[in-house]
Amino acid sequence: MSILTVASEDIAGSEEFRHLSMIAGIAVDLRYAGPNNFVGRDLYSPFDCAWLHVEAAAALEAAVAWLGSHAPGHTLLVLDALRPQRVQQQLWDALEGTGLQMYLANPARGSIHSYGMALDVTILDPQGRELDMGTGFDDMTDLSHPALEEGFMAAGQLSEGQVANRQLLRGAMFGAGFVGINTEWWHFDCGDRERVRSTFRRVL
Repeated sequence: MSILTVASEDIAGSEEFRHLSMIAGIAVDLRYAGPNNFVGRDLYSPFDCAWLHVEAAAALEAAVAWLGSHAPGHTLLVLDALRPQRVQQQLWDALEGTGLQMYLANPARGSIHSYGMALDVTILDPQGRELDMGTGFDDMTDLSHPALEEGFMAAGQLSEGQVANRQLLRGAMFGAGFVGINTEWWHFDCGDRERVRSTFRRVL
């Protein structure tokens, strides 16, 4: 199967993608566009990576509406959206030999981020502060794993409030059709990964 691709430089003129600035009701802090990430440097410049595929953008708008009705005053904060293939490769290489590559999609297969069909996201409270999720973004430990939350709560390593905050985030995202993963509370795919990989264009 041949892989459909498009260059990062060309997506601004494509009707397949929407810019995050055109989505009302969200806040944006792309962590790989600055030093506040596990690599410690800007991986996105000179490219603008504040984009989503139009399907994911519509789903994000639905998530905004869900959160607005269930937790008025709270705001979704986008931490990562489109992540070009070239950046996925840099992240993969940075984790080589660390035993932590399980937290990334192998670039050879393609991250759903590289199709503009995945989001890393958290929630801001009415005062603009990030809700306490028990770990920060890109915390590559078991505490970040949604699949293990009940055990950590029973052991006192995650509080009921922290898990409730994660459940609020999942409620907004699942209610809009996003799908979570077992290892990162902040990551959500828009729909089926195999459909995305087989029918969407990957951004290089």
